[in-house]
Amino acid sequence: MDQGIFVPLVLGLLEGLTEFLPVSSTGHLLLAGHFFGLTQPATFVVLIQLGAILAIVTVYFSRLLGLLIDALKGKPYALKFALNVLLASIPAGLAGVLAHDFIQTVLYSSATTICVMLLVGGIILLIVDRLPLTPRYTDIYTYPWHLSLIIGFFQMLALVPGVSRSGATVVGSLLFGTDKRSAAEFTFFIALPIMTGAFAYDFYKSRDLILGGDVGLNIAIGFAAAFVAGTLVVRHLLDFVSRHGFGFFAWWRILVGGAGLLAIWLL
Repeated sequence: MDQGIFVPLVLGLLEGLTEFLPVSSTGHLLLAGHFFGLTQPATFVVLIQLGAILAIVTVYFSRLLGLLIDALKGKPYALKFALNVLLASIPAGLAGVLAHDFIQTVLYSSATTICVMLLVGGIILLIVDRLPLTPRYTDIYTYPWHLSLIIGFFQMLALVPGVSRSGATVVGSLLFGTDKRSAAEFTFFIALPIMTGAFAYDFYKSRDLILGGDVGLNIAIGFAAAFVAGTLVVRHLLDFVSRHGFGFFAWWRILVGGAGLLAIWLL
């Protein structure tokens, strides 16, 4: 059955809504394919992330431009922040390139692994969210370099689908001394290099397939939907987290992961 634009549209919306939440966008996209038949080529999952990347750029354009100008002027805070973003991106970037084929051919195909990671990650996030932690860092521009590198190693864990890039970095940030709002905000900025790199790598490897036929059109539809949904999330997430923490997202992970495992066992 030809589902037309329906599948890439739904998957694009799902990507945009979940990419910056600590719930694993990749896990949700892969489970949508496994349980509901909403599938696209494996590279589609990575490539529509460009829409989410541009959502960050759009919402934070003035700040990004200001940081770039100040970095070019040699202002210490901007150079320090750029170094921190780079340090936080290196572990996942290297691991992603080295394990790219294994991740997409083995880990992406295991619905059980995804559900377990959602469930376990939800429990961990719920526990960390409720810990009586005293933040030492509340401004992303003052994060020390070693904290950024530690967050980068946590981000590397998200190469396993279901872990969640933002979820892993938030947990790592909170455990090592940040407050909830700045932890969520830092995930936005470190998403830019890692997601852009993943997009560029997959685009290069699949460029002939992408530039021809319906695949390119489907990616364009998914990209547009991810951009719109991602923009809404980026605009409102920090205020939500400041008021309510991460508990809602932890319970959502537990619900989806638990329901998925139950469905796998019953089917």
